Amino acid sequence: MNDVSRKQASTRESSGTLLRRCTLPALDEMLGVKWRVLDDGFVRVIDYMGDDSSIVQAAKVASGASKKKTGEDRELIRNLMRRGHTTPFEMCEIKLHLRTPMDVWRQWIRHRTANVNEHSTQFSIANSAQATPADKWRVQSPESKAGGGGFLAMEEGQRLSAREAQLQRTSREVYEERLAAGVEREQARKDLPLSTYTEAYWKIDLHNLLHFLHVRMDEHAQCEIRAYAEVVGQEIVAKWVPLAWEAFLDYRRNALLLSRIEAQIAAALIANSPEEAQRIAESAGLLTFDDTGNAHRNRERTELESKLDALGLSPPWK
Repeated sequence: MNDVSRKQASTRESSGTLLRRCTLPALDEMLGVKWRVLDDGFVRVIDYMGDDSSIVQAAKVASGASKKKTGEDRELIRNLMRRGHTTPFEMCEIKLHLRTPMDVWRQWIRHRTANVNEHSTQFSIANSAQATPADKWRVQSPESKAGGGGFLAMEEGQRLSAREAQLQRTSREVYEERLAAGVEREQARKDLPLSTYTEAYWKIDLHNLLHFLHVRMDEHAQCEIRAYAEVVGQEIVAKWVPLAWEAFLDYRRNALLLSRIEAQIAAALIANSPEEAQRIAESAGLLTFDDTGNAHRNRERTELESKLDALGLSPPWK
């Protein structure tokens, strides 16, 4: 043992602490295991750092607390989540290996809080797999720029699926023809469709991962990326940090956030004052009417109505 090693060993002995890397059997057992998503995609855990106890440890360093009581870890984590303290959750990190269609990856990569290394078609040949033609085609919602409003008729959907399959075959044939002719890969790839699969390593801390899941598990998120988010959340994060996951579900994912105006309207309805609730809504600009007396479309009001419904309250203007 050299002098540096002796000094380190002596320091550990004198402090009475010997730090060991935290390991979780639930995560260790799934390292490298592929969770299948969509037709040819997957998510798998490559590595991780920290667990629920790491969140608690970081919080106690900040506060100087040392005593531990039964249930204290759960209580502390829930308090951190409820009050929006983020840095303790950043002490946990996870590295995933992803395989997604390019259109899904375009949404994924918008979350700029991760370390990413993606498969490059500049240096290697593009993945031959492509997302299979859709069996159902979602109709654009008239009320939302990003959302569906039902499905096309089966006959029309089958026609579009056949056209998609034809387009995929043609684009792949053109790509491979260019490669065979000696065209450089970075130029040959330019007409590959967004249905082409790509792969990436994606490393992120727990705080930012939970934000990603909050956005991408939402019912308004595109269903393809939502399928990935649900696997990451329910199959991986829930087993990695169960206390933090529970707090996330309670205080973010399934919570009901009320603005000042929404809280005032809810309070008026609870007090059995529908006239006051309507007055508040009108003064806040949530209720404007056309010449026939019909209320103009208002997304904020629509969301408010959903929240009131969840509370068992009926808006007087409906």
